[in-house]
Amino acid sequence: MTVTDILIVEDEKEIADLLGDFLKDRGYIVSVANDGDKALALYEKYGAKLVVLDIMLPGRDGFSILSRIRERDNTPVIIVSAKDSKEDKLKGIIGGADDYIEKPYDIDILMAKIDGIFARRYGGKEIVVGDIRIDKAGGVVYLCGQPLDLTAKEYELLLLFVENPGKVLSKEYLFEEIWGSDSVSEMQTLTVHMKWLRTKLEADPKHPKHFQTVWGVGYKFEA
Repeated sequence: MTVTDILIVEDEKEIADLLGDFLKDRGYIVSVANDGDKALALYEKYGAKLVVLDIMLPGRDGFSILSRIRERDNTPVIIVSAKDSKEDKLKGIIGGADDYIEKPYDIDILMAKIDGIFARRYGGKEIVVGDIRIDKAGGVVYLCGQPLDLTAKEYELLLLFVENPGKVLSKEYLFEEIWGSDSVSEMQTLTVHMKWLRTKLEADPKHPKHFQTVWGVGYKFEA
């Protein structure tokens, strides 16, 4: 089986087929699973670069699939669901989803989010900044030659910084670029992710060399 770019987990065949056709027209290699157990079996056997995940599924539900994916790796996951309560959205985001989109959704917005994730995470080949090496093709970050366990959002945030060295990036800009204006997350999420990045990438997180705070504005990355 060809390596999958995007795994669509959706029990409504018409929706799955329509989304699959849009993605294939954009050049993505797509696999589709119509129930939770099949989805997990496909993912664990073949993997995927991104998962578009419904919640209400026959068999294993989407939250359970998300949990199993996060036990294994940091593959980007976009939840697309008719479950629109704040509790469900928070459960998805806290559980490790990169985005949560309500049904019915605008296909152009979903396509833009997917294209954005692929551009940030998989575009280009490699970036080297001091002891930090980012393998964009594989979506892996190395520090002093050792692979780091970064979440999808930590990876995207790091990539945004290293592609804008020395520039002061406002908190609002960072939040908009990584989480989006329609995200259910709050600005405090950015602060938490900055703390995690410093912990994983700085020799002394309390006196960071790379991720510097610009008080009252945001942050900048220094090589």
